[in-house]
Amino acid sequence: MSILAELRTPDSGFGEKDVDWLHLLVGDWQLIADLSFADLVLWVPRKRATAVAVSSDGDDGEVDFVVAAQCRPMTGLTMFSSDAVGDRPAPRHRALLSRAYRTRTTVIADDDGTRFARADVVPVVRAGRVLGVLTRHTEESRRVGASRLERNYRSSASALLDMIGEGSFPHPDAPSRSRRGEPRVGDGLILLNREGRIRYASPNGVSVLYRLGSEGDIEGRYLADLVADLVDQPGTVDESLPLVLTGRTSWRSEVESGRVNISLRSIPLMRDGNRTGAVILCRDVSEIRRRERELMSRDALIREMHHRVKNNLQTVSALLRLQARRATSSEAKSAIEEAMRRVSVIAVVHDSLSQSLDDSLDFDDILDKGLRLAPDLSSPLVQVTTRRVGSFGKIATEDASALLLAITELVTNAVEHGYPFDVDDPDSEPVTGRIDVRPEREGDFLRLRVVDDGAGLNGDRGPGDGLGTQIVRTLITADLRGTIEWRPARGGGTEVVLEVPLRPAAD
Repeated sequence: MSILAELRTPDSGFGEKDVDWLHLLVGDWQLIADLSFADLVLWVPRKRATAVAVSSDGDDGEVDFVVAAQCRPMTGLTMFSSDAVGDRPAPRHRALLSRAYRTRTTVIADDDGTRFARADVVPVVRAGRVLGVLTRHTEESRRVGASRLERNYRSSASALLDMIGEGSFPHPDAPSRSRRGEPRVGDGLILLNREGRIRYASPNGVSVLYRLGSEGDIEGRYLADLVADLVDQPGTVDESLPLVLTGRTSWRSEVESGRVNISLRSIPLMRDGNRTGAVILCRDVSEIRRRERELMSRDALIREMHHRVKNNLQTVSALLRLQARRATSSEAKSAIEEAMRRVSVIAVVHDSLSQSLDDSLDFDDILDKGLRLAPDLSSPLVQVTTRRVGSFGKIATEDASALLLAITELVTNAVEHGYPFDVDDPDSEPVTGRIDVRPEREGDFLRLRVVDDGAGLNGDRGPGDGLGTQIVRTLITADLRGTIEWRPARGGGTEVVLEVPLRPAAD
């Protein structure tokens, strides 16, 4: 169990909302690590009181900390070659962490020659309470950025760290999910002042705006006006776009102009409850969206193919039904009806595939439909009920057709051979019975029992070598790579046991 997960235990001293806040921070702190060119480490107390007193002198004693999470920068080298999660601080560093924790103020470490040299120690605050401490560890060469890009990156990161200390970052109302192509720091960064004017744009940020058609210097211009002049977006425009372009809310949006798609994310910068500006991350996702459209077109084509196959199979089944009505031989009529049922069973699978883009199917629903087809071949004198006891769960589409056809064949054979009657005797009493389909699933292994209370297997009598039995054997052993066994059931009847190693099914 991870340390963050352990915080949900009752004796940790953390509330559910406190732990959710830490998860939000860890889920979004890659932004700060990349802006800082630094490693981030989250320290939590091993035993946290329900409330933390704020002391001015920091003499409330030291707190025992442990590393709950860490983040390495994508924009620079890491100072942590190994994972620090679970580590405890050295005594001198524990005093530093305790000071920031107790006083609820940011502390700068001394240059002691360790990874803590000149590290920022920031309290993590939620709703006025300190949950832990975050430390930022930077290489000596990166502590004072020489270029304008580095200075703006680090100043933005420092503003976000101050917000963590105030309890205004992360933003709990920000969308937790986004489309593929989430912008990162290296994709493009634009800094806005409080009025929404561009005060700095990274080279990649400028390139993203140039993709929309921007020309010349963009600094000092209103980002919202700049984008509005460049975008020719057909259809409905995202209502959140103006809020994102002005940096007034923590949100995500996307701009589409012709064949260009730009993904945008805004992070307002706050100080003492007042908005001081915003960080806008942007990324050209045109190629990603083009590929998504191609995939959607392909998926739609595949679903249409399954729909047409299903319609064609239903047409074949209807033609077989017409042929069966014209057949004069009872054997020929029976054979045609069996073929008609098998075609209908396969059509059930294609019907489900035409309604889903998943690589797996909810097999319970498909089997229930298939079992309703099995009694179609039984005589009115045979009243057998079939039921599914248990759940198959998700089955990969590659296995669904063969498994469904095999099960319906077994049920049909049980109806036909397990409940004999004299069709020529008009005084024959109706034969009743029940067939249970009992799946037992363990991961990707399926053990299935088809049990009936019919005539059963007498002596050396086996399942026979009819067409239905041959079809089942072929489907199970060849197509599904499994095994099948017929044996007498307890209390009479027949039990067929299938053991099949299924292909992994997507959740």
